[in-house]
Amino acid sequence: MSTAHQHIPNENREKGAHILAIRLSAMGDVAMTVPVIRTFMAMYPNCRITFLTRPFFAPMFKGIPNIEIYEADINGEHNGVMGLGRLARELRNHEIEMVADLHNVLRSNVLKSVFYFFGIPVKQIDKGRADKKKLTREDHKVFKELKSTHQRYVDVFTALGFPLDFNKHIFPEKQQIPSKIHEIVAHSSKKWLGIAPFAQHSSKAYPADLMEEVLKKLNKQDNIQVFLFGGGKAEIKKLRSWEQQFENSINVAGLLSFEEELALISNLDAMLSMDSGNGHMAAMYGVPVITIWGVTHPFAGFKPFQQPFENSMIPDLEKFPKIPTSVYGNKYPEGYELAIRTISPVRVVKKINSVLN
Repeated sequence: MSTAHQHIPNENREKGAHILAIRLSAMGDVAMTVPVIRTFMAMYPNCRITFLTRPFFAPMFKGIPNIEIYEADINGEHNGVMGLGRLARELRNHEIEMVADLHNVLRSNVLKSVFYFFGIPVKQIDKGRADKKKLTREDHKVFKELKSTHQRYVDVFTALGFPLDFNKHIFPEKQQIPSKIHEIVAHSSKKWLGIAPFAQHSSKAYPADLMEEVLKKLNKQDNIQVFLFGGGKAEIKKLRSWEQQFENSINVAGLLSFEEELALISNLDAMLSMDSGNGHMAAMYGVPVITIWGVTHPFAGFKPFQQPFENSMIPDLEKFPKIPTSVYGNKYPEGYELAIRTISPVRVVKKINSVLN
């Protein structure tokens, strides 16, 4: 039997294994690994993890012991099959003993082939594609909640011989408030609400006119301080216009570094987000997250970590019975981009107030 298929002996586990974890992108998916890695380190403190990802994501893992971020330069020296072979050799020389592939894409499969050749065991995430297809198809839809992405990550470590129990997970302390924010709202007794109104696909983003109604209603309350999150030129322009319009709103896009944004998020009382990365980043810190869903649905497994289902705001499924139409929000029948409009601003504000109070 090849060593690539053997589990590490228990005594080695206690001494401490060196595991390579792979998750190259996207931001939300990487954020969802954080509670899993935190739980792993709480349960196996003698082990260490080298995490292969983009260096930009490193601040997410701040405060977790025995973890090192290893840069995958996939557009440079690690590009293509030859580059990935070079990367695998670097990692072997880094003395990794086993691999948790939390991505399972073409690049990580090339790495897997090379690791097998080196005799390094690899376990990969099962993305549950067949079940997701049944959940998102138009006809004969099987509408049931699937395994969460967090649990799918856990399954990979379990397959390597490291079962995990989220009851052992402990959320980190709030981080120090960035000085730029401290100067603006140092002595505010208001509730701090983050709002991340954008998503990768427009079918998942709450329409700007409705979000403006939400901000207008929140601005009439004197107990809420709003922080607006986003990125990209068009998004920042929109956020700045809302900041000027609503005195209780501060646009942090372009004001803070990614690390500072995370520190601010850790201090929020709640986050309003789409089915997108900001919700997962808030959930990493145990911040209550309210999510607005369009053509996607929490049943696909992307509900933020340990958030109650009732915090997921879903369109009218009687009017739009084909939801979820896809896992990522990139495919939907004609007219379904309007589904998210069945979630009224009144309903959103009511949910915000119930969570904050």
